[in-house]
Amino acid sequence: LKPSHVSSRTWLLWLCVYSLACLLDTVSTGEDYYQLLGLSKDASTREIRQAFKKLALVMHPDKNPNDESAHEKFLKINRAYEVLKDEELRRKYDKYGERGLQDSQQGGRYESWNFYRYDFGIYDEDLEIITLDWGDFDAAVNSGELWFVNFYFPRCSHCHELAPTWRQFAKEMDGVFRIGAVNCGDNGRLCRSKGVSSYPSLYVFRAGMSAQKYFGDRSKESLVSFAMQFVSSKVTELWEGKPPANCLESQTRQKLAGMLEGLVSVGWLDCSVQAELCERLHVTSSFTAYSPPGSSLEQRDHMLLIHSLDVKEIYSEVIQYLPDLESLTQDTFTDKLENQRWLVSFTFGQKNLGSIEYRKLQVLLKEASVGQVDCLTESRLCDAFYIQKPSIAVFKDTGVNDFEVYHGKELLYNVVGFAKDSANAHVTTLLPRNFPRNEKEPWLVDFFAPWCPPCRALLPELRKASVQLFGQLKFGTLDCTIHEGLCRTVSGRHSTGTRTLQAGSGGSLPGHINESKVLKFIEYDLVNPVVVPLTPDNFDELVRQRRPNETWTVDFYAPWCGPCQALLPEWRRMARMVNGIVKVGTVDCQKYHWFCQQESVRAYPEIRLFPQDSRSRNHYESYNGWHRDAHSLRAWALGSLPRVSVDLNPEDFKQMVLRGRDHWVLDFYAPWCGPCQHFAPEFELLARVLQGTVRAGKLDCQAHGETCQSVGIRAYPTVRFYPYLGSNKVRGCGAGIWPPCDAVLAEQHSLTNKHTVNIQFYLKRTKLSYRLTPQTCTKFLILLLMGVGNTGEGR
Repeated sequence: LKPSHVSSRTWLLWLCVYSLACLLDTVSTGEDYYQLLGLSKDASTREIRQAFKKLALVMHPDKNPNDESAHEKFLKINRAYEVLKDEELRRKYDKYGERGLQDSQQGGRYESWNFYRYDFGIYDEDLEIITLDWGDFDAAVNSGELWFVNFYFPRCSHCHELAPTWRQFAKEMDGVFRIGAVNCGDNGRLCRSKGVSSYPSLYVFRAGMSAQKYFGDRSKESLVSFAMQFVSSKVTELWEGKPPANCLESQTRQKLAGMLEGLVSVGWLDCSVQAELCERLHVTSSFTAYSPPGSSLEQRDHMLLIHSLDVKEIYSEVIQYLPDLESLTQDTFTDKLENQRWLVSFTFGQKNLGSIEYRKLQVLLKEASVGQVDCLTESRLCDAFYIQKPSIAVFKDTGVNDFEVYHGKELLYNVVGFAKDSANAHVTTLLPRNFPRNEKEPWLVDFFAPWCPPCRALLPELRKASVQLFGQLKFGTLDCTIHEGLCRTVSGRHSTGTRTLQAGSGGSLPGHINESKVLKFIEYDLVNPVVVPLTPDNFDELVRQRRPNETWTVDFYAPWCGPCQALLPEWRRMARMVNGIVKVGTVDCQKYHWFCQQESVRAYPEIRLFPQDSRSRNHYESYNGWHRDAHSLRAWALGSLPRVSVDLNPEDFKQMVLRGRDHWVLDFYAPWCGPCQHFAPEFELLARVLQGTVRAGKLDCQAHGETCQSVGIRAYPTVRFYPYLGSNKVRGCGAGIWPPCDAVLAEQHSLTNKHTVNIQFYLKRTKLSYRLTPQTCTKFLILLLMGVGNTGEGR
């Protein structure tokens, strides 16, 4: 993506505006899945599992043998669970209701009652154990805190044997470590990406440190001993001596030091040795004392005295006694945030353990200041930023209008992960006052609703993409639950330079969203769109009145149609494959229902090809293939084009290829060969790419076996390149193309000293087989031709 390719426009990415105009299109049938499970629409994956398990244990047919309707009742809640736990299915359901799930059949089978009782959600009820999934794993382990994570599988007997010990370990180490669990049955992709191949697998994670796997025995003592190796905080021994039995043990002091690392220094005093000092300080029993900065042990009134020996109780009292975050007011806010990064917690007077934990933020965020605004006393300031509930925001050091509001879980490690990502990214939370209306620079704006899980899943990927495209494209987000009027106004606006992309249209991002998919979406759907949105206004001009040498393929779809949604990413991929050769478009039949009826579209998706050089401009061919993947669609589209390659016989091969003055690339094939048939459209596309530079031909080795044998053809298809070398006409065998082409090219210097390359291309014949693509061949041939050019005798 180059700056010159980005036009001055604002792109509006409508991914999850379900509460606004999009919601009006949603027609929900049947029972509401959220109501069936007793959930709100912003329920987390863990809350969905917990709700389903609670119902499953009561409603399972195994527990209700006398209820004839038990099976049907359970199928309903099982279907609801299967849909809501899946990110993509949940997105479809939230947008289109049950009709968006017509091609999905989850929920028809279920497990026994024993499975739900003993194997399902092993750690969901344990408060000290945090269940992580793909969406929050990286943010958690990169937050700066220590994590000990158990990767398990629900049906693994060893995992169940470890579970009681892991719970005990979690209770003992809670606060020192974050104790996590990952269900590899639900998060197989995450587990594979971390190299987990057996269960249970236990790893320690910390930012800046490679993951450390635990190989010891699975006792609590061994786990604690291993974990404490990573607690590097110092405990200062103020005086030497043997402590009395009712003092904090050495390991407990080490745990406390780890929990308070960066906040408070931890030391200990042995009164059995320093009796005189303890007497002077009026110490008559063992206790823990917190001395604030500037105070001393003699100033008892300024100290916090704690008589508990429980490390969690000590930590809780100390953390509450620490100074609060710096308070910001209307008078100081702008000046403080002008040239410095800040994380600001907007509160409404409430104080809970979660907000008190935020006092550790300054330690974990060393490159930013941390402050708070009480919206009860600073209502004008909060109103200016449309803060309506307790919120976190990161201000980027370029003024008060460049900030991003956090929409995730209110957990310390999630907040830290967001703050680090947001500070380095270039995503701005938009308000009416800074919304891009007539900007010269291009913007990508994500209109979203915070309660929508797919919307929240997109935000971190937008941050990553904003780093990649910094200086070329600006990124913004607009919360449509707050700015409903602005969202409605912009969505209904059709001014020049504004493009609105509705969820489910050609501009959606289906499936699991990642940075790569966002970048491809921007490149191929926004900057250089390869799929043309067709309307009743432009269909006649672009399709019916197409040029004689133009071919169009058109997908008539409905956004709520499940097969249509499955087709869209393949349709875009196919469009990229045939870009410049075949025109590709889409028609939204929900938006233009009357037009699709007029075009006799009776079912979705309806795929049509309008061929070039057609006698009738209305003539089209419908796609009746079984497979709707990109390769099948491309083969169908390219098959309608006039051939560029030519069929050769032995005489043609001798006169035109071996004795001619053209560069040739040949496909040696056999009609009965399946891979040859599969490769045929690939070769034809290659012929079109190289048209005018290299001629392309095909030789039937079944009909002309002697010719193929004479040049050493042993397998089909085989692709050979025959360059014209001027006076150096030693090219009887040609140059074969065999994977990997890049390795071959690295060894090629010039054809002045190597006229033939003894390399063959066999398609899908061995484990080393490599799928030939036009890009591979083109790259090979271009570099090979550069070598020919260096001789001074090539054409």
